[in-house]
Amino acid sequence: MKRTGPLFTLLAGLLLGLFMLSLNATTGTKPASTSQADSPADKVSPSPAPTKASPSPSPPATPSPSPTKAPVPNADYAGRTDDDSSAVSVSLRDGRAIAYFCDGRDKESWLKGDVEADGSMKLTGKGGSVLNGTLKGKSIRGTVDIEGGHYAFTADKAVKPSGLYRATATVRDAEIDGGWIVLSTGDQVGILKRDGKPSPAPRIDPETGAVTIDGQQLTARPVTP
Repeated sequence: MKRTGPLFTLLAGLLLGLFMLSLNATTGTKPASTSQADSPADKVSPSPAPTKASPSPSPPATPSPSPTKAPVPNADYAGRTDDDSSAVSVSLRDGRAIAYFCDGRDKESWLKGDVEADGSMKLTGKGGSVLNGTLKGKSIRGTVDIEGGHYAFTADKAVKPSGLYRATATVRDAEIDGGWIVLSTGDQVGILKRDGKPSPAPRIDPETGAVTIDGQQLTARPVTP
């Protein structure tokens, strides 16, 4: 019996050793990896590329306002044709014009139309007469086409009593229509029509416009558009 004691002791020690080995096998943990790349917590997400800000659209350029031209001034103009055969007078008011061409004998025309901002004008009258002119400074330079004739003229700014006058009335059952151009020299060029028949017009008083026709006194008044 004394010899079996050590055997039991040795057997118990082996069983205890096997038990401990089995326990380590079942409860052992995998050694932690030293690589930081395997740890999700240690992974660093790449920073997103900076977004380039879109430039703010520039406001549309405002066109510079075109310079406005001064309106054509209201005034009267009177002068002669280049061949000195006739006279022309033009009256301007608020962008409108009326003109009178007269040779003082039997050829005349009243013409009307608009005046452009640059001073140009095209005026028309009966029988196809046309005045083309341009205001520059204190003069109107242009042409008149009437009854097949072509006349160049220059009309300077008129200072009263120079200018354009007209008188209409019925005298002794006749329809009277008279037109006068008073020039800066004091000369007068006009035609008086009796029932449509032209003749040289009598002189008017340029200060008052008074004129006597067939024994009756009439008043010739300034003409404006």
